[in-house]
Amino acid sequence: MSSSLAGRVIVVTGSGRGLGREHALLLAREGASVVVNDLDEDGKGPAHDVVDEIKALGGQAVADGNSVTTWDSAAQIVQTAISTFGRLDGVVCNAGFLRDRMLVNMSEAEWDDIIKVHQYGTFYLLRHAAEYWRGRHKAGEKADASVVTTTAISGLHGNVGQVNYGAAKAAIALMTISASRELERYGVRVNAISPLAKTRLTTGSLNGGNPMDSAPDDALAPSHVSPLVAWLLSPECTSNAQVYGVFGRQIHRYTGWTPAESASADENWTVESVAAALRGWPDQHDPGFIPGIPQPAPAS
Repeated sequence: MSSSLAGRVIVVTGSGRGLGREHALLLAREGASVVVNDLDEDGKGPAHDVVDEIKALGGQAVADGNSVTTWDSAAQIVQTAISTFGRLDGVVCNAGFLRDRMLVNMSEAEWDDIIKVHQYGTFYLLRHAAEYWRGRHKAGEKADASVVTTTAISGLHGNVGQVNYGAAKAAIALMTISASRELERYGVRVNAISPLAKTRLTTGSLNGGNPMDSAPDDALAPSHVSPLVAWLLSPECTSNAQVYGVFGRQIHRYTGWTPAESASADENWTVESVAAALRGWPDQHDPGFIPGIPQPAPAS
């Protein structure tokens, strides 16, 4: 077992499978005690299998079956870490699923379910963890803690059929930056990752044609993402308020929305002067280069 995270106690939500499982296993290998959170029934579920894997490696872990989607259950996830290991030093907000649907066909439930697990789930866990770290700060202890949230390409660039998912993930990116500015006074850093990996979440589609299905397994293996997560949780890391895209062997740092064109006027705007000033500006949103996603060839 490595020791870069020795003595750290870290919660990873949605860590029974996919990316979360890879995060939990690597964090344990790096010396952290891990709260493996995933939904279960009557003490059964994938989180328990991951805990068994970690213990077989000689690490420490505990399974937690609470949902991130309610205020009280998210608070219990934080409490599991404290009651089991005596402290909390890091949180990885990873839990999520998809309910893809074109806007004109999307149901209220398909919108609400995504917002609850991604946006609310991230907020609830971050809120309760922040309360704990603020309490430590007020008691005279330096928290030296770290949060890693999970946004997505859909939230940074947009994607057809994912109005719900994209909206939630965009909110998480902004939540990350806002929270980092509030919590740094307590010794807490907050960063986001936008991962691209082949998992149950990203392969397959209702209509076929998903490019992820044909991508080589190794090129987009979830294990490529977890080292960045581990680094962001490390006490040696100083990154804060950052959003990183990560896939395969590539990492990108995002800078957020920036003005592309600008106009000014010597007098108050009128409809006519606005039209004149904006004439020639692009009529459609251009998401620009999307790392990891094949771009269409330019029209001949």
